[in-house]
Amino acid sequence: MEKTEKLAVLIDADNAQPSIVDALLAEIAKYGIASVKRIYGDWTLPQLKGWKEVLLTHSIQPIQQFGYTTGKNATDSAMIIDAMDLLYTGNFDGFCIVSSDSDFTKLAARIRESGLTVYGFGERKTPVPFVSACDKFIFTEVLRVEESEETAPIKRLSASELKRDRKLIRLLMDAAEASSDESGWAHLGAMGNIIAKQSPEFDPRNYGYKKLGELVRATGLFDIEEQVTHRGAKAVYVRIRRRK
Repeated sequence: MEKTEKLAVLIDADNAQPSIVDALLAEIAKYGIASVKRIYGDWTLPQLKGWKEVLLTHSIQPIQQFGYTTGKNATDSAMIIDAMDLLYTGNFDGFCIVSSDSDFTKLAARIRESGLTVYGFGERKTPVPFVSACDKFIFTEVLRVEESEETAPIKRLSASELKRDRKLIRLLMDAAEASSDESGWAHLGAMGNIIAKQSPEFDPRNYGYKKLGELVRATGLFDIEEQVTHRGAKAVYVRIRRRK
């Protein structure tokens, strides 16, 4: 039986919106069980009032942290201290850090040094160092779209628009080549694993596609073949299309 990862979820209330919580927890459930769910902030401030009902519904533990001095983020410090305490218990397989703040870059790197997986969640404005310090980083704009029908969906990019994104195309090409066999065919799952290691922020949903296979097909640069294994499961293989 496959092991279910135990995750510690730590949320920076100053840098996250309560409207994403349902979609956030649904996303986290793809990677494991949220064994600990804590959110940090100064709950005496009126701007955090919107969190109250959400916390009760999802059994997220609020951690009170007063701002002791002006210009210093006491919330970040409290989150980092708690994260290290949880890390040292040895009870977790990974951490979910929900914030767009670069102050958590060193924390993410330290957790990964201990062999645990770090999932980051933040807005597109999140500084690159924090994004790169995580094993996987999901932009909350994607979660906000999935959560609310009132939010405009992320535009699905056309083949020509995708091809103009040189970074994306190079990422897909390199992953397909690195995971291919002698005939040039690569298993889509292996290709996805390589992409995840090279680019933590990569997500097909950022381009308007739900699955990696849909995005790869949309570029028009790959041949795609589906096979049924002896167990009845479907396997997808990808090959860089040869130019005529």
